[in-house]
Amino acid sequence: MAYGLLLIRVVFGAQLAAHGAQKLFGWFGGPGPQGTAGFFGKLRFRAPLLMAFAAGLAELSGVLFALGFLTPLAALGISVVMLNAIGSVHFQNGYFAGDGGFEHNLGILAVAVGIAATGPGRFSLDRLAGWDGSLSGLWWGLGVLGAAALISLVTLTVGRRRPAAAKPEELRPAA
Repeated sequence: MAYGLLLIRVVFGAQLAAHGAQKLFGWFGGPGPQGTAGFFGKLRFRAPLLMAFAAGLAELSGVLFALGFLTPLAALGISVVMLNAIGSVHFQNGYFAGDGGFEHNLGILAVAVGIAATGPGRFSLDRLAGWDGSLSGLWWGLGVLGAAALISLVTLTVGRRRPAAAKPEELRPAA
C-alpha cells in the first residue's frame, strides 16, 4: 500500500505543481500570472490577478502533496482549484472531458480527498515528522471536501461578477 500511495502522490503532485508553475512563472509554455489573470477575467472573477496567484499557489501545493508534507493542506488547495474549475468552466459541458466536461477534474478531486482520508503513507515527510496518524483519517477527508466546497462556493458567488443584463432590444422577439 505504501508504494501505491507514493506513486499516486508523486504523479498527481508533480502534474499539479507543473500547472501551478505555468500559472505563476510562465514555465512549461504556460501563460504566467498576466495571461492567467486574463483567463480569470473572462470568467468574470472580480480580482483576476489575485485568482491567478491563488490558483497557481494552490496547484503548486502539488509539491507538498508529492512529498507527503502537510498533506491535508495540499489536498485542500488542490480540491479548491478542482471545484472552482468544475463550477466556472467544466460543469456546463457535461461529464466527459472530451466535450470539455468535468471528468478529469473530478478524478483529481477524488485523489486529493482520498489521500487526505487515507494519509500519505509510509514514504512521506508527514510520517517522518510523526504527523501521519494525526493528519489523516475519514474526518480529514471529509473536512478537506467540506472546506473546499465552502471556499469554492464563496469564490464562485461572491468572487465573481454577474453576467451583464440583456439590453431591452435583445429581449424583443424577432419580427
